Amino acid sequence: MKNRRVQVDYLTRVEGEARLVLKVKGGRVTVAEFAIFEPPRFFEAFLRGRDFREAPDLTARICGICPVAYQMSAVHALEAALGVEVPGTLRQLRRLLYCGEWLASHALHVFFLHAPDFLGLPDALALARKQPDVLRLGQLLKRVGNAVVSRLGGRETHPVNVRVGGFYRAPRREELLPLAEGLQEAVEAAQAAVRWAAGFDFPDFTPDYEFVALSHPGEYPMNEGRVVSSRGLDIPVTAYEEHFVEEQVPHSHALHSRLKERGAYLVGPLARYNLNFARLSPTAQAAAREAGLTLPERNPFKSILVRGVEMLHAAEEALEIIRTYEEPEGPAVPVSPGAGVGMAATEAPRGLLYHRYELDAGGLITAAKIVPPTSQNQKRLEEDVRACAEMNLDLPQEELTWRLEQTVRNYDPCISCATHFLRLTMDRGEGDV
Repeated sequence: MKNRRVQVDYLTRVEGEARLVLKVKGGRVTVAEFAIFEPPRFFEAFLRGRDFREAPDLTARICGICPVAYQMSAVHALEAALGVEVPGTLRQLRRLLYCGEWLASHALHVFFLHAPDFLGLPDALALARKQPDVLRLGQLLKRVGNAVVSRLGGRETHPVNVRVGGFYRAPRREELLPLAEGLQEAVEAAQAAVRWAAGFDFPDFTPDYEFVALSHPGEYPMNEGRVVSSRGLDIPVTAYEEHFVEEQVPHSHALHSRLKERGAYLVGPLARYNLNFARLSPTAQAAAREAGLTLPERNPFKSILVRGVEMLHAAEEALEIIRTYEEPEGPAVPVSPGAGVGMAATEAPRGLLYHRYELDAGGLITAAKIVPPTSQNQKRLEEDVRACAEMNLDLPQEELTWRLEQTVRNYDPCISCATHFLRLTMDRGEGDV
């Protein structure tokens, strides 16, 4: 057929709403647009004029799945602006909180959002009917992650115990110890999940990515590190805006981010894995090798395996933090209002999350900038969709649509806190497009 139109009104298993438009001419995709049409939420604007102490709780509301990531980037950036350093046990508690979020977020994606694609199933309910024991692994991992976040953050969603300088309340040792049993179960569940997902049929698709992630000399990156890439970028977070720029595109309400020097890049689990493999726990490294992951690993469809490996690492690290935990002298270090500019980046489950704040002498926020992982990945996602479509134009309509949806879900895009995303329109005309 010279003309062909594909439309998917509601695609579940991603967060938010968007539209994917493809135009094909002469066997080539001339347009591939990931169009986000949700209204802007203006978080950066309504942070202006707020007391710096309000930022962690306000930014947590950006996402119900990864609120810890927004809190961590906010507190680190504000502490940088105020010349505050959070050391020792309090720093470890922040990593423990992040481990909980990684477990919960990755489990949601792996079992409930992405795995059905590899099994030819429409959703997690079908997976529950076909492989109930597998879905119970996902439920366990998410439950354990939520328990960690709740114990440290005060509640599972939008935690309220994080503050600039530390926490409002530090847990007692006897409050953390009960988490250990569940985390040990999570270690075993994550190992089983990686072995299970290793049996999936992965498409042969290996784009030439520039991976970008934090890198830390002594730990797998979560809260701190330098911004590095697979093509030689190695900068402090304070130099982020010298190398990365956001641009408005006509088809999206979300900004596109690109490297000034080279264009599109990839953040997220696959980038972290490739740039920081040596800092994974030995057990996680072994699980990755046994699952067939390579170095470098460029197949985005195998990101589901990497998320499993990261769950294993997060559960092990959380156990170690609890095992060695000694209660701090206080829940936070002293923080006083003052003028300053601070930047920070942490590793949200979906990738690098950058915050910058400017404060006046009274500690009021005069400017804020937040660059989420999905904004950073949008340009690269469009390039993947274009390349995947061109490789599969001979597929029947339904199969091609499924493959493109799966390509989008490789990124686990967090478009908003909603659950449906895609309206796909593809024009296969012979004329001008």
